[in-house]
Formats: sequence, structure tokens, C-alpha cells
Amino acid sequence: MASQNSIEPTSAASGKADDNGRLDALMDRIHQLTMAQSPPRSRPATEPAPEPPRRAGAPDRKGEWLPIEPETLAAAGLTDGEVEALILKTLNGRAEATGRYLSDHLKIPFRVIDPLMHSLKHDRLVAHKGAAPMNDYVYQLTELGRERAKKFSEHCTYFGSAPVPLAAYIESVKRQTLTDQHPTEEDLHRAFEDLLIDKKMLLRLGPAINSGRGMFLFGAPGNGKTSIAERITKAFGQTIWIPRAIGVDGEIMRLFDPGMHEEMPLPANEGLLDNRKIDNRWIRIRRPTIVVGGELTMDHLEITLNTATNVSEAPVQMKSNCGTLVIDDFGRQRMTTDQLLNRWIVPLEKRYDFLNLASGKKIQVPFDQLIVFSTNLEPKQLVDDAFLRRIPYKIEVVDPSEDAFRQLLKGMAGKLGVEYSEEAADYLMEKHYRAVNRKLRCCQPRDLILQILNYCRYTNTTPKLTTESLDFAVENYFAVM
Repeated sequence: MASQNSIEPTSAASGKADDNGRLDALMDRIHQLTMAQSPPRSRPATEPAPEPPRRAGAPDRKGEWLPIEPETLAAAGLTDGEVEALILKTLNGRAEATGRYLSDHLKIPFRVIDPLMHSLKHDRLVAHKGAAPMNDYVYQLTELGRERAKKFSEHCTYFGSAPVPLAAYIESVKRQTLTDQHPTEEDLHRAFEDLLIDKKMLLRLGPAINSGRGMFLFGAPGNGKTSIAERITKAFGQTIWIPRAIGVDGEIMRLFDPGMHEEMPLPANEGLLDNRKIDNRWIRIRRPTIVVGGELTMDHLEITLNTATNVSEAPVQMKSNCGTLVIDDFGRQRMTTDQLLNRWIVPLEKRYDFLNLASGKKIQVPFDQLIVFSTNLEPKQLVDDAFLRRIPYKIEVVDPSEDAFRQLLKGMAGKLGVEYSEEAADYLMEKHYRAVNRKLRCCQPRDLILQILNYCRYTNTTPKLTTESLDFAVENYFAVM
């Protein structure tokens, strides 16, 4: 006999129980499907999960090193406090943003950043302004959050991509180092296919490029030293990955420079979901070729701090890691050659460099690039034997032969749409070179053809290589030479 205190279930309550049962069954099914796609665990479920190893990246199917997306903030080398500061400064600059926008802006996966957003909401630093699609919210700062964001901004105004730890960057340079690249003769021909270059020159350049250490390119001006230096990087692998910014003990150092680096995005994913799991704090760029000339100073070789923002900028040699750094017009810099060489004499030998942060801390970073010193002077006139020993290759870029000069003239005429004439070329060589004992230079065919092209445009005549147009071009070009 039932107790008087017991209550028989009503039909409405029974229906609700059935609905809850179906809902629970549906959630169990979703959980089973999710677990079926997850990698199997190799430990009992009762054991605490160990911290995943901090792998900076791994090679893809083509052998290219890829930065792997982190599963936790700890695996990303970040603390809750560092990411909290970036989130609050971002919201202070935008007034409001969704969690997924913050994820895209900081380049941190949404599933990693979402628990931190809930924690900030619990601490009353942010508030929900409204709902957003896909289980997300629109966040805005509270008064307490705004005050904290201002304090963070006083220390450092940076609120871009979350930084990558210095150790992860050092590991990435090891994985993409030039010393592992060994360009073949075919690679060099491909890199210099748009230049008319002697096979003997390529034979001398090949071993120097394979060394990955450094070289002098010297010779008379106008023979293509800079053009050669700028194409050397093409002989190596085409792309590398670098961090957008590096974090060192709370300090932010920018590494990616749009003025020096060319972004090379991965091909679009063919499927509905992108399973590549790339860490978006890194950016894929063309293997860098950085050219500096007479403007180079000692400040460019050290970490520079913007005192208004408290954000540091990486030095030029660090931006050129895994690529080529060309010191053009070597010997004409604002600093003396001794200052430059004394600064780099140890890095060239040891393949690493020491840099000073604004805090006074000294850090060790890779010095992994092919340095090309391009100069119009002989190396022995600029540096002593101790430094020459550390630059094992000294390659002279000589004047072109007459046959090579004619090929350049003909090729440049065709490229610029100027009708070529062999008789006019003979006239040029006889009257304006042999008769006056003038030196041949690789740049002269291009410069003379451009003079003729501009002359014909002005006179409204067909661009053509003639004795008249050549006389005009030579008179202008060689007026004081």
C-alpha cells in the first residue's frame, strides 16, 4: 500500500521525463561520435593528464616545417596573465568584441581562449553585452576592466598577435636553417634564369651559396653585384615560418616586418574543415632577402625600443635569419668598417648572436643567414686578414665580354619593345667603345635602351636602335663618365 506522502507521477511529468531521457540519449550519442574522432588515450582514465610536450612544429607531407596549434595556453608558452592583458587592451581599443574575434585577433584557438573569457566575466572585468553565434558572446569592459586595461597599456601598448616564446623561435630556426639547404646546379640556374650570367660565375657562386656562411662580391660598379646578391635566396627553399612577435620575460619584440618580409599564405584548404592545425601566431613568408646600404648604423644591429609604446623591434640580422642579408656598398656606411666587423666577428664564427633587451637582460639568438658584402673596392682594402678568414669566399664580378654585352643589348631591346639592329650595335661598339677605350658594364645596355625608348616617345617615332638614337643616348649617359 502506497504511503499517503507519496505522489503518483502525472502525465505531464511523465512526458517531461521522456523528453529529458531523449535529450540525454542525444547528448550521449554526440559525445560518443566526438570521442570516436579523437585520438585514443594511452593511459587509464583515472590518471591525471600530463602536460603535452611543447613542440614548436613538425614537418608536413612535403617536408616543410609547420608550427603546430597549441592545445593549452601552457603549451603555447603563455600565461593567463599575459593573455588577459592582451584581451583587455584589445577590448579597450574596440569597445566591444566577440570571443571569436578576440581569438582571431590574438591568433589563439577559440577553445583555448574561451575558458579565460568566462574567468574574466566571473572576475567582473568583462561583461556580456549580448549573445553571438556558435555559443559565443559579445564582450565589453566593465569599469574595473577598463581601469586594469589602462594600467596594462601604461606598461606596453601592444595588443596584437600573442607572442611566441624565444625558445620556440630558436627551435624553428634550427628546423629551417640554411645549413640544411644544399642548392644544386639546377637550383642556381633557376634562381638566375632572368639574368645573363656566365657559367664560370655560377660555378664559383654555387659552393659559396652551399656553405651558407658569407661571401664578398666585389668589382666595378654596374656589373650586377646587387642583382646577383638579391637572387641568391631563390636557390634555397622558397618559404619559411617566423613568429609575428616574440615574448621574452614579459617584453614584446616584433619580428615580422611587412617592409622586409613577403607573406606567402598556405594554399586554400580543399575540404570543409581545415585539419592542418597551424599555429596562427606564426606567419609563412618568402625566405627573406634583406638589402641594406649606406643607411646602415649600429642601431640597426641592436634591439630598438619604441619608448612611446614600449614595444621592441628586432635587429636587421635577426629579421634575415634563414635567408640572405646583403650589405650593399660595403665601406660607405655611416659607421666605419671596423665597427661593423668587430660587431659581427664572433657571430660569423659561432653562428649565434647576443642582444640586449631594454630591461638590461642579454639574450642569445641564432645568427643563421648568408651574409653578402657587396663592394666596389677590393676586400683587402677594407678589412684585415682576421675578418677575411671568416668570410671564406671572395668572388669578383668582372666586366662582361663583348659577346655578352651584345646579348644583353639585344635581350633588353626585346624586353622593352625597341626594334634591334645588328648594324646599329656594331656602330655603338666601334664608335662609342673601341674608339674611346670605354669599359663595358652590364648595366649599360639597359640604361642606353631606356634612353632610346624615352627619346622615341618624345619624338613620336617608332622605338628603334639607330645610329641617331644611339648617339643621343650615349651623349646623355656618358656626358661626365
